[in-house]
Amino acid sequence: MSINATYTSLVAVGDSFTEGMSDQLPDGSYRGWADLLAARLATRAPGFRYANLAVRGKLIEQIVREQVGPAAKMGADVVTLVGGLNDTLRPQCDMGRVRGLLEEAVETLAPSCKQLVLMRSPGRQGPVFDRFRPRMEALFACIDELASRHGALVIDLYGSAALGDQRMWGVDRLHLTDEGHRRVAEAVWQGLGQAAEDDWTSPLPAPAPPSWLRRRVADVSFTRAHLLPWIGRRLTGRSSGDGRSGAHFSPEHGEGFWITPADPANPGPVTGWRRLEP
Repeated sequence: MSINATYTSLVAVGDSFTEGMSDQLPDGSYRGWADLLAARLATRAPGFRYANLAVRGKLIEQIVREQVGPAAKMGADVVTLVGGLNDTLRPQCDMGRVRGLLEEAVETLAPSCKQLVLMRSPGRQGPVFDRFRPRMEALFACIDELASRHGALVIDLYGSAALGDQRMWGVDRLHLTDEGHRRVAEAVWQGLGQAAEDDWTSPLPAPAPPSWLRRRVADVSFTRAHLLPWIGRRLTGRSSGDGRSGAHFSPEHGEGFWITPADPANPGPVTGWRRLEP
């Protein structure tokens, strides 16, 4: 990987992790690591283009069928692909099928871009994570093998103790906070050969032990607001992404579209984006 390489375009593919949940902005929209990374890359490349096609709740088959083809057609310098983790969290998961679909995605995306980026996703410390750890590690082994064969870059977030810290995760216990997303953006930034701005693996300060009552109140709130609805969707075959499309995907035309910094004369920081018309 060349140091301080210049990339002129980025396409992000995946699920809620790449969509940006739970890095919520005041207007209710989500930002996330991919948006943060795009804004930083844009400061180094005039005319930079970006598209985020990721949609919350998507399984790897949906990502392959709905996002991979449109992403490949865009011919970006960098494509990020993060998917398969939602599959591992389902009661029934065919890991052989997950591996096959990931291979299909990588074989399609790798030739379409200058650099394909894959990830070993972070995991929140706790008993729920431990239950699904074997499946996750099988998924990551597949990712490593595919990256080796196709020249993809792997960002190892799973190996970061800091990103496993429960304070890096939102109240839904499934998605990173704004600080977590910031660190992921820094990790990918460095992986792409850019000069480090800080140590994204640095641990948080030692926490003050929460009281028993505070823990119980948080558990009850989490169960009502997030866990029970999540279980309900699993039992009924619904997804939080049903009826949604990526932030920069046109359902009407079945393809992604580019956005670019709204002020092309300003090298950064990026304060707004505008859609590029065909």
